[in-house]
Amino acid sequence: MMNVIACIDGSSLSEYVTTASVWAARQMGAPLTLLHSLEKEPVRTDDDLSGSIGLGSREHLLDELIALDEKRAKLAFEHGQLILENAKDFAQKAGAKQLELLQRHGDLVDNLLHLEEETRLIVVGRLGSHHTMDAHTIGSHIERVARTSKRPILISVGKFKSPNNFMIAYDGREAADNAIARIAQSPLLIGLPCHLVMAGEDTTERRHKLDGAKQLLEEEGFDVTASIIPGKIYSTLTQYRDENEIELMAMGAYGHSRLRQFFVGSNTSKMIIESHIPLLILR
Repeated sequence: MMNVIACIDGSSLSEYVTTASVWAARQMGAPLTLLHSLEKEPVRTDDDLSGSIGLGSREHLLDELIALDEKRAKLAFEHGQLILENAKDFAQKAGAKQLELLQRHGDLVDNLLHLEEETRLIVVGRLGSHHTMDAHTIGSHIERVARTSKRPILISVGKFKSPNNFMIAYDGREAADNAIARIAQSPLLIGLPCHLVMAGEDTTERRHKLDGAKQLLEEEGFDVTASIIPGKIYSTLTQYRDENEIELMAMGAYGHSRLRQFFVGSNTSKMIIESHIPLLILR
């Protein structure tokens, strides 16, 4: 069965990620998997030790380093288990029914790719365990996951509450049309009022694209308010978001070849950094 995968790392956002994933799993009628990845730190080898140290001392020091690494790995495993158990308790209190805990060794992205065939949605925090809540940045894991996974990504940016509406940032391009199709076919946002917003010039061609996207959503039962608003993308979308009290924003991502442009120095990157509401990234 296709699962919602929540990436839990013990950071300050883990509870918010868990809450968001419980909501998403309930909306989609899907089981929830809480995933914690144990990323192995590099081990020092004999070549790292100073050549000025005697051979016997060097071998002894290497043995000590290996033993220390094994102890560190054991502690990391136990700490990860504790993180997952705490997240499990939190998820059950939030209403999770079908719940699995999964701890994997290795890189988070590699683990997500291994699980991709059974994944319906990935839920991550905007920042990882090495960032503070007020860090003005995006965790590197978000870009790396988005560059490699084909699954939708729900980004938690703070304390999560079930949204009462959502907004789609639409530009009429292929990625945006794909996002519209994915939203229309998924139960994740069904029943929520939809604001379909296009920033920029109101031309006949763009109006035609917007109307087509609106019709597709309405055919699937969405209540849609569609607007074309003059202005620059970032400022127009954020102003609309704030004025209409939008509680979740969805947007399309480019394909693999343009994902770096999408995240680095783009309106989308700025939107993720500045957003105070969850974001759904689709492609």
